[in-house]
Amino acid sequence: TLANQNAIVDAGNIDVQDRRLRIAPTGDFDSVEDIAGLTITPSTLDGMSTSRASELIRIRDVADVRRGYQDPPNTLLRFNGRPAIGLSISNIPGVNVVSMGERVDARLEELRPTLPIGIELDRVHWQSDVISDSVNGFLESFGQAVAIVIVVITIGMGWRLAVVIGLALVGTILGSFLLMYLFGIDLQRMSLGALIIALGMMVDNAIVVADGFSVRLKQGMERTKAAIESASVPSMPLLGSTVVAVMAFYPIAASDENAGEYCASLFSVVAISLLMSWLISVTLTPLQCMDMLPDPDPEDTGGEAFGGPLYRRFQSIVQATIRHRVLTIAGMLALLVAAMLAFSGVKQLFFPDSSMSKFMIDVWQVQGTRIEKTSDDIAIIEERLLTDDRIASVSAFIGAGPPRFYLPVEPEGQSSSYGQVIVNVHDPKDIDALVDELTPWLSETFPDVLIPVRKYGVGPADSWKFELRISGPAVAEPQVLRDLADEVLAILRASPLAGVKQTDWRQRTPTIAPEYSELQGRTTGVTRENLADATKRAYDGRQVGTYREADKLIPIKLRSIEAERAQIGNLGALQLQPDLSTDTLPLAQVTEGILTVWEDPIIGRRDRRRTITVQANPVAGVTLPSLRQSVEEAVMALELPPGYRMEWGGETESTADSQNSLIPGVVPAVIIMALIVVALFNAYRPPLVILCAIPFIVIGISFGLLLTGAAFGFVALLGAMSLVGMMIKNSIVLLDQVDIYLEEGLERYDALIKAALSRLSPVVLTAATTVLGVIPLLSDGFWTGLAVTIMAGLSFATVVTMVFVPVLYATFYRLDGSPAAPAKVAADRDAGVAPEHGGEDPLTV
Repeated sequence: TLANQNAIVDAGNIDVQDRRLRIAPTGDFDSVEDIAGLTITPSTLDGMSTSRASELIRIRDVADVRRGYQDPPNTLLRFNGRPAIGLSISNIPGVNVVSMGERVDARLEELRPTLPIGIELDRVHWQSDVISDSVNGFLESFGQAVAIVIVVITIGMGWRLAVVIGLALVGTILGSFLLMYLFGIDLQRMSLGALIIALGMMVDNAIVVADGFSVRLKQGMERTKAAIESASVPSMPLLGSTVVAVMAFYPIAASDENAGEYCASLFSVVAISLLMSWLISVTLTPLQCMDMLPDPDPEDTGGEAFGGPLYRRFQSIVQATIRHRVLTIAGMLALLVAAMLAFSGVKQLFFPDSSMSKFMIDVWQVQGTRIEKTSDDIAIIEERLLTDDRIASVSAFIGAGPPRFYLPVEPEGQSSSYGQVIVNVHDPKDIDALVDELTPWLSETFPDVLIPVRKYGVGPADSWKFELRISGPAVAEPQVLRDLADEVLAILRASPLAGVKQTDWRQRTPTIAPEYSELQGRTTGVTRENLADATKRAYDGRQVGTYREADKLIPIKLRSIEAERAQIGNLGALQLQPDLSTDTLPLAQVTEGILTVWEDPIIGRRDRRRTITVQANPVAGVTLPSLRQSVEEAVMALELPPGYRMEWGGETESTADSQNSLIPGVVPAVIIMALIVVALFNAYRPPLVILCAIPFIVIGISFGLLLTGAAFGFVALLGAMSLVGMMIKNSIVLLDQVDIYLEEGLERYDALIKAALSRLSPVVLTAATTVLGVIPLLSDGFWTGLAVTIMAGLSFATVVTMVFVPVLYATFYRLDGSPAAPAKVAADRDAGVAPEHGGEDPLTV
């Protein structure tokens, strides 16, 4: 009756003269009272006469009719302890999030005065402000890095050369921003970080050209010729080395994993900025040098460009290491082995924690817990949090996770036993202290509830860092899988490094199972569907109609009163009505008993195999590799039945997938880099020298991370990749300079020494600008590992380039370090090379 009463009915039409009129019967529900006043015919019940069965009664006579919210609710939301409704707003693709936030802000301010008293607007997360603060802070760091670079160049080369190189750097940055705009590359964490990573390599091109111009002027060369040669001579080596440095980042762009997608703009921005730097350095920088750099003093003209105590000391070091090359190489190999062994002590992680001013508290009640119980426990947590002055606001999402307002965090699905509290703080520095205080309090207050406290991550992140999947055949017994998972959980409980832990199957839940009797059911005409319909109507309520109110469709539900629903012992007396009958009978007459049995509410599968996953997070301050290392031996020693297997998931799998996803891009990158290097030298030994030198940057990286305590993760790996590009770039220019001196007639050993002297200033200045330029990144937790990797790695890589590469070169070409013949010294003098001033080596000054 209720189902049909408010339905739209087709009553036909009437033709009246030349018009056709629709027939629209009235009688649908206009209010809740109309539903209560609906007349019905009672069914014939035991003891009720047939005459009584034909009477008409109203629904209000036998039932309470009221309007209310869904009971029990699927989800609840509270803000600072008060009921709330959440609105999730996203930008249209291509729209600036900051601009959208500003417009939403303005509209909300217009709406505030129109809201009813007691209705307030508050923010849980405002991404436009977060992005704006992050970008502004990063631009400030970028400006500091540029200022540091210019100061270093000023100290090392003088203010005039600093202005020339600074203008080239500014031009490169502005040109990069223009191309980023044209290619649709947004300003965000990775694109801005790429500019800082490439900062040292950007100035390197300009330093090489400007330094070359200055050296040629001191040697007496005419200004125009010096400008032309300073740009044209190193132009191809600089271009080749720049492309090689860019290709070091190509594997990131080729990655199809989340981490690769997150960091994809790194390759594009590095490529744009470095190629723009090369273009400006070989075109505008020489012109600026002509206009801004003065002529050298006449006394300095024609003299040795690499004189002074520093150059003499450096020359003696290079010559000594070449003479004792066996000892030098053995020492470097020993350091490399020590660094690789020490690297096992470096903290490992995938992506670091975010610096956002909020953190999460997940509340996992026992599976099957009523949402009311979950809500009550979370209310206690809210009350505790709101008394803390460090906390700005508390948002509680009960029954499901919040809308996905932060990409790295995947919200949990709907579950009455789950809730999440999002805590906003005034100062992000207070989060660690709050987590340390709340974790023991939560454990003591709710001993039977799993309550992990989590910080937001940056980049791809896993809710459970430790995951071990145990899978069996498609028909594997759930209890066998649970027993195996319990053994792993026992191992985790024994580890002091393991925090909260669970399985993704959660707990088994009790189920009420009326044992339906097929024989009695057929005898009485009661089917399983009749039984299910009665129990659902009595407890959850069954929809019997729809109430139309304007543009809303509100379901009409019929169920027993709360007092009857609370009496589970009366289940056997519940009345069932068979199909095609108006008589009813109790549930006990068609069942053999009512049992309580345990069932698995969740059974997971992976690749069609039943799979249970043990999940855990390390305690605060401990990384996943440390936790895994503490339990791995015991876990791997577990005996599995035939057909069962274990595999790692979580952050272990994410890290491996992200690193493995770089491999497809490594192959073409290495091929292109090798072809460029071989083409530049038209020989095989210089590329082999460069290749052999690359692994030794691990020495600086390993010891730098150990000394600072910084972690090596995916972002630090990007820093290591940039180091490879920087080292190859510097080595190419160094060895190309050797070839230039060989063409001028120098002996190979003399050419090697002089090339090292000529590259000392540009390489050291580039390293100094890069190392000091990333200092502002140390304060950002996301970039700390990368900054330390570049600072420590490049510092040692500079030594490798300027000292060890000449040793390897001398080894490959079998140079014994003997001085050139006197006749050759005269030829060198005619070629503009400094004459001998005493000492056994003609290049000693």
